Amino acid sequence: MLFSAFASTAAAEASLPVPSGQPVQLENVLLDNNPGELWVRFRFIAPRIGSTVGRIGYDVAAIDMNHLCQTLVIPYVAKHALDPARVIVSLSDRSVEFGRSDPEATQFFEAYRLENTRCIWEEF
Repeated sequence: MLFSAFASTAAAEASLPVPSGQPVQLENVLLDNNPGELWVRFRFIAPRIGSTVGRIGYDVAAIDMNHLCQTLVIPYVAKHALDPARVIVSLSDRSVEFGRSDPEATQFFEAYRLENTRCIWEEF
């Protein structure tokens, strides 16, 4: 079962501070029990990511995703008393409906487990 735990236009318009300085907005938070355990998916729009010249590459975006996990995910999960098995942080250069494919979109994903108010990177 997948449902949106957060989808606010006002919140989506606010740019979040990240180490790269790129503009990043929270698009939504999805609670997903479909893998057989609770996964919380934090989906962000980061229009400057990509592989072309002048874009933010994966190496820099990964640092931003780690930062977002520590500064946004940890407090969110605590505030809502969630106990996820995994947290997924994703950046997309444009809005893409969850579960849909868009060959034109650039998307980066990282998975984490939460341990003692820390995000621990989990390789997919």
